[in-house]
Amino acid sequence: LLALKALEHELAGNIKCVFIDPPYNTGSAFEHYDDGVEHSLWLSLMRDRLDLLKKLLANKGTIWISIDDNESHYLKVLCDEIFGRPNFVANIVWQKRTSPDIRATLGAGHDHILVFAKDIEAFKASINKIPKSQEQIALYKNPDDDPRGPWVSSDYTAQGFRPNQMYQIVTPGGSKYSPPEGTCWKNVEPVFKQLVAEGRILFGRDGKGMPRRKTYLAESDGQTSWSWWPNTEVGHTQESKKEIHALFGKADAFDTPKPERLIQRVLEIATNPGDLVLDSFAGSGTTGAVAHKMGRRWIMVELGEHCHT
Repeated sequence: LLALKALEHELAGNIKCVFIDPPYNTGSAFEHYDDGVEHSLWLSLMRDRLDLLKKLLANKGTIWISIDDNESHYLKVLCDEIFGRPNFVANIVWQKRTSPDIRATLGAGHDHILVFAKDIEAFKASINKIPKSQEQIALYKNPDDDPRGPWVSSDYTAQGFRPNQMYQIVTPGGSKYSPPEGTCWKNVEPVFKQLVAEGRILFGRDGKGMPRRKTYLAESDGQTSWSWWPNTEVGHTQESKKEIHALFGKADAFDTPKPERLIQRVLEIATNPGDLVLDSFAGSGTTGAVAHKMGRRWIMVELGEHCHT
């Protein structure tokens, strides 16, 4: 708390992304944190810190808070109050385990990452897409030797009703199509005709099929993330343990590290090279390490004496 107050004077409005992994208040005894304080006290402690973190955030900035079921829903309400409900971005579900805990009544397979923006509209205008996975890239083919390279076909309809996108399409084979009920075509008719002229529209092998558009790998700038993050994409707790053991050995390793791929996903979406990243519950320093590798500037705050080594 004192460190955040010290940062406020120099850095208010300059932090692009805050990622924090605070104590989950589970009742467990961690070496570096008192992780079992009374519920209302825990919320009060978080409120003081969140108030300062909001002041530090840039207008396009976001805060990402890792938490589990014990306090996540209460923390969401607290963040609604501090950041404003309209600035809620998402509750990301991170699949942290690879298999159920056989000791649990209903094993917890996930943690939450609550995401709030300083200004939701400013963040929407600056959010980054994430790179396509190798599995997604493999779906792009080029069976017709298109000079624009590998492609996939995509639906040419869009949800909703737009009068200037409700024209009839006549295929080369003579079939006639109008948008299915509840949809319209993706483009106005002049744009559609231009796409046909450029060879970007497909009508099936016989020229009579429903129109579909070619989407080229070379023209793709990534994909929009969603709120379900499986461990195959962003890692899991066993992976993070292996990473921390490789760095510091097993004898005195940090208890609850996060996998580097998880932090990488956050920073890919929320930041660009040169941006400032802050983690005020730095733990083993994963956020700083990943930010450094990705060319971001970073500030870590940590209470435990282990940070000196």
